[in-house]
Amino acid sequence: MAKSDSGLMSLTDIPAAVGLLTRLPVPVNVERATARGAKAAWAYPLVGLVLALLVSLPAWALSDLLPPAILAALVLSALVVLTGALHEDGLADTADGLWGGWEPARRLEIMKDSQIGSYGVIALVLSLLLRWMGLTAVIEMDLLLPALIAVAMLSRAGMVAVMTALPNARDGGLSKRVGRPDGRAAGLAVLLAGAIALLSCGGAAVLLILAVAMAALAVGAVAKAKIGGQTGDILGATQQISETLSLLILASVLA
Repeated sequence: MAKSDSGLMSLTDIPAAVGLLTRLPVPVNVERATARGAKAAWAYPLVGLVLALLVSLPAWALSDLLPPAILAALVLSALVVLTGALHEDGLADTADGLWGGWEPARRLEIMKDSQIGSYGVIALVLSLLLRWMGLTAVIEMDLLLPALIAVAMLSRAGMVAVMTALPNARDGGLSKRVGRPDGRAAGLAVLLAGAIALLSCGGAAVLLILAVAMAALAVGAVAKAKIGGQTGDILGATQQISETLSLLILASVLA
């Protein structure tokens, strides 16, 4: 059994977070990652930074060859592929479960089911459409890299906040295995994401921080009321809703 590691930060937290939240082939010290558990959640925003850089730089190279709408579709596709649609799956399961069942146990059962229902399909279609529209707008303004850095980092900081604030709704699942971070890890995640968002987007980042806070509060409140806590799917939904809302705000404010 791995020994407990109570330090606030560790460099091994970064590859552990990348390995958990993406499909990128990074070497992970499993014993160390297991010992750290949810303490590594402070690094989740850095996963967003990595993803933003990986998709924005090739997009910049292609910006003179492709129209913004097509480039936005490619960026969105790359994000889905690099994360293995982890958060999209969480959004769909959350929509199906929270609105497809009449009691907490049934809602959790639906969320665990691999099949997708009408609520999940609608949520995915709307999310992908709105994100594509937001990405198209920021590409047209030649602001993809700073916008995506801020959005990707803040939306994952929102996940950490919900992880910290709510208990696990079920005894098993990914969220339960990872555990709950303490306030220090959540605070570091929010501080890190907020600081870099301010550097990349300036004053507009204040609106993004407020938007992500509202999204996390709303998703957390609904999850608490309907299933008594959070799951990995709830965290994925938090990220997706935060990212969608943030992109739309940026597209409106910076236009």
